[in-house]
Amino acid sequence: MVMIRTRQSTRRLRVMACLAAAVLLVAGCGSGDGGSKGDDGRLSVDASFYPLQWMAQQVGGLHVSVSNLTKPGAEPHDLELSPKAVAQLNDADVVVYLSGFQPAVDDAVKTAAGTVFDAKASAKLDRTFGNDTTGEAKPGATDPHFWLDPAKLAVVARSFAATLAERDPANAKDYRAHAARLVAELDGLDRAYDSALSDCSAKDLVTSHEAFGYLANRYGMEQVGIAGLTPGQEPSGADLANVTTFVKRHNVRTIYFETLVSPAVAKTVAAEAGARTAVLDPIEGLTDRSEGSDYLEVMRANLKNLQLGQPCP
Repeated sequence: MVMIRTRQSTRRLRVMACLAAAVLLVAGCGSGDGGSKGDDGRLSVDASFYPLQWMAQQVGGLHVSVSNLTKPGAEPHDLELSPKAVAQLNDADVVVYLSGFQPAVDDAVKTAAGTVFDAKASAKLDRTFGNDTTGEAKPGATDPHFWLDPAKLAVVARSFAATLAERDPANAKDYRAHAARLVAELDGLDRAYDSALSDCSAKDLVTSHEAFGYLANRYGMEQVGIAGLTPGQEPSGADLANVTTFVKRHNVRTIYFETLVSPAVAKTVAAEAGARTAVLDPIEGLTDRSEGSDYLEVMRANLKNLQLGQPCP
């Protein structure tokens, strides 16, 4: 009888151990909603560059851990991903990027195991680059800088919230609430721009590169870029001469440069044309030279510089 009881007890212990192991295995596989989380319980999100990182943080809140594939101070157009960065992207629960903007990321997302959110689908990129002072569109040259129009960024934020809610249904209500709060902030920013720039005496926006098509279109201005898509692109002598002539002829008072590239070209045109220079940040990334600590602060700084530079009452 003693031996029988011992065997039965052993069997019970083995069954209990197996059940416990099964519970641990299921728990380790996720919450059952199709989304895996890190050790801290948050979704890991990889964003390809700063505006998308900031947007993802605002929408995700405490439920996400967001990493930026583009290092602070680096030019996102020129991003190259190390094998370690590609492996990180492949392991992320969610990847948020803008197709066509960073070729290295376009290639890497093809093997991503997590949810991939392409901001292009909801941003509706409908602006093309002008051809310097002619204003003629360059075939196929689509402006990717949608986030400089707060209304477009608001649409992307709502769409991203829906993606997070689908991936992590347990926190869907929070994602939608965060997105609603962000959209309200962006709506306020949009109204501030519209009010401040409605009566500017100059509508020609001369910039170091053509990153401001959406901003200009939203607030009734015309963009004239010294360089095209690539910020570091060196304009030809003819380009510089054409822009200088344009600035003089249209009495442009301010030439705008940005923080991630040298202001030398903008300063050259300004000196030749008798204009001043000021910062207009495309917010592709933040540095210690940025006029603000996040997207909203830099956008407000841009607005102040536009009010002085255009000028506006």
